[in-house]
Amino acid sequence: MARKERRLSTTSTPDTAFQSAPRGIAYLVGRLDRLLRRHLGEVLSPQGLSVQQYTALAMLGARGPLSNAQLADRSFVTPQTANEMVKGMEMRGWVDRASDPEHGRVIFLRLTTRGREVLDRAHAAAAALETRMLADLSEPERARIHRALSLCVQSLGAMLAEDRA
Repeated sequence: MARKERRLSTTSTPDTAFQSAPRGIAYLVGRLDRLLRRHLGEVLSPQGLSVQQYTALAMLGARGPLSNAQLADRSFVTPQTANEMVKGMEMRGWVDRASDPEHGRVIFLRLTTRGREVLDRAHAAAAALETRMLADLSEPERARIHRALSLCVQSLGAMLAEDRA
């Protein structure tokens, strides 16, 4: 027998609203994101790192020097938030600023040696968390999930680029 879809009405009670809440892939990815952020925060906090700082350090480690605007965009924060975050990371010696030799007014943020050490420890903590999260999956299942999520990121990234154009 085919299952009927329930639509959320404005008169739904909390119990019926929960029963008719989305249960698709976007919902699961959202839940996973919130859980990962919580657990990442827990494994990163002993190193004095927030999830946002970890993301920013990881972007600088992977891409090299970036402007504040580029770092904000790649770290999914506003330029103002990135600026405040960078000030804290700069005070801790994790990043420094350098002028672009070709455009003196452009300032790039760079990962310092100390920042690389912090990032390496953070990567190890994040990898251990990922290993625990994926423990019940086989290698082929992990590869399929990785490929599917990568395609989703590409699709949404392309949509974002189109919206900005």
